Amino acid sequence: MMTIFNEIPTSGQVLGPTVARIDLSAITDNLAAIEAAVAPAAVMPIVKANAYGHGLIPVARHLQGLGVGQMGVAHLAEGVELRKAGIECDILVMGGLVANQIPSLIGHRLSITASSVEMLRQIDQTAAHLGKRANVHLKIDTGMGRIGTHHRSAGQLFEASLEATHTDVDGVYSHFATSDETDLSWPKTQLARFEEALDFFPAHGLETPMRHLSNSGGVLQLPKANFEMVRLGIMLYGVYPSAETTRTITVRPALSWTTKIVFSKVLEPGEPVSYGSTWSSAEATRIVTIPVGYGDGYFRLLSNQGEVAINGRRYPIVGRVCMDQFMVDIGEGSARSEEHTSELQSH
Repeated sequence: MMTIFNEIPTSGQVLGPTVARIDLSAITDNLAAIEAAVAPAAVMPIVKANAYGHGLIPVARHLQGLGVGQMGVAHLAEGVELRKAGIECDILVMGGLVANQIPSLIGHRLSITASSVEMLRQIDQTAAHLGKRANVHLKIDTGMGRIGTHHRSAGQLFEASLEATHTDVDGVYSHFATSDETDLSWPKTQLARFEEALDFFPAHGLETPMRHLSNSGGVLQLPKANFEMVRLGIMLYGVYPSAETTRTITVRPALSWTTKIVFSKVLEPGEPVSYGSTWSSAEATRIVTIPVGYGDGYFRLLSNQGEVAINGRRYPIVGRVCMDQFMVDIGEGSARSEEHTSELQSH
């Protein structure tokens, strides 16, 4: 288990009460459950955005220790950071790029997303100039509208890959836009487009590269789209992609966020709470103050909507979330800061 404090200690400084804990065993269990469900497809854990806030390097090292053969990131900088930390598995950089990043991508042995014919040719030319080989995954846009060659033009990208002299194609992929919703008509259309585009390879007597399309929602709801590999982001960390998603695989959260109550008082009927006076009680009630706010990453949108668990019981956030504090209505309950630990949650 890894512990991260929201305050940086200096010599002699007492740490604050707010702690985020990352349970790496939860990631182990989640990965095992997902691997069992999608077998024989491989799993590519996605560790972009600081491993979804769980700590890029500790999580990546843990995954490498579990024998993961590939990981996905969004940007070059993330891939470089992983290489410097000793991560040796295949790393796919999934985001868009500009030409001057290509030498560094190749130099750090990162797999590159080739999302257009022009980019693929730039990658190949750069690799030739460096006297090295580049590794790419060809990206097809089947309906996300982000990056990738349009599915109707995919054949042009595939043909360009056959002409490349210093580039190895390790995979071909696309990305679901709405696989976490109840209505699966659009992801099914995307799946059909992906399969139609890939007909290029058998039609030309060629072996089809490794295919990957499914994200967390796809894995849960469209097993037909698993192909040879799936890309797992949010579900790896124990969070389902939406409330609508069918929960066909059981996972548990890897992150818990706890703090302690720092103040308690009774407000009389009609007395407002926090900026804007957006909340008041119709009767006397006890309000407790939590030393966390939007400056710590606790969303201000949770004002008058979020909840916390205090000793296992849920209570509502009242008033606006401040930069470094928010208030909770515990009704007729009692609270002493040294006794109560709050688990930060939201709906």
